[in-house]
Amino acid sequence: MQQNTERIRFANVSMQYPTPNGTLDVVKDMSFSINQGDFVSLVGPSGCGKTTLLSMAAGFVKPTAGRVTLDGKPIEGPGPDRGVMFQEYGVFPWLTVEQNIAFGLNLSRNARLSAAEKKATVERYLALMGLADFRHAFPKTLSGGMRQRLALARTYAVHPEFVLMDEPFGALDAQTRSAMHDLLLEVLHAEGKTVLLITHSVEEAVYLSNKVLVISARPSRIREVVDIPFAYPRHRSLQETQEFNSIRARIHESVMREYEAQQAQARAA
Repeated sequence: MQQNTERIRFANVSMQYPTPNGTLDVVKDMSFSINQGDFVSLVGPSGCGKTTLLSMAAGFVKPTAGRVTLDGKPIEGPGPDRGVMFQEYGVFPWLTVEQNIAFGLNLSRNARLSAAEKKATVERYLALMGLADFRHAFPKTLSGGMRQRLALARTYAVHPEFVLMDEPFGALDAQTRSAMHDLLLEVLHAEGKTVLLITHSVEEAVYLSNKVLVISARPSRIREVVDIPFAYPRHRSLQETQEFNSIRARIHESVMREYEAQQAQARAA
């Protein structure tokens, strides 16, 4: 499938939740698409519905109005074509590094894979993520960055077409987070995945993405779509350029306007 082919489509999507004080509108009549090979980031104030949108794409929840489709067909539930990463590391503490990576490969949906193919896949991601020397270690003995590398390896090992990421680097220190950005870009360049990222870091969104969507205060709408003009592969020196910082500042200002609108809503409530 060629780049720019539409894959996931949010069409006039709304989401409401019942509360003791009445219905809460979280997302309101939102439409956007994710094309093959895109890296799309959603940024906006806390509680504006970013995770709800990702959960719709993952098939965890369905919108109360509108449709979310994959290749023109409604998303009815989770599927092996969509791998999900959360801020919590999402690894099994009772399994070793090697066993964690192999876990998804041993599910019934991958029964067609031979033992040799599974072993080769595990070895590939152990090497790619720099975890080969820790194959027999348990997650509790790993650093935060290593556990997140393991989570990324688990997600990629089952070869999903889409990677859906909800603040996966939010708990990491600045140096580890920067290293994970470069590792993610390296893997994406090798694997050619399509990604939807939820993040509170504008700098992270600009560095990783080819498109950034600024989400408004609740009920959320798309306030701005920013196409990121930098070619892949990228190097962190990009973050020192005037063009990068100009785009970052523009998006940051847009997000802050939505944050201030959210605070005004809270004061008026």
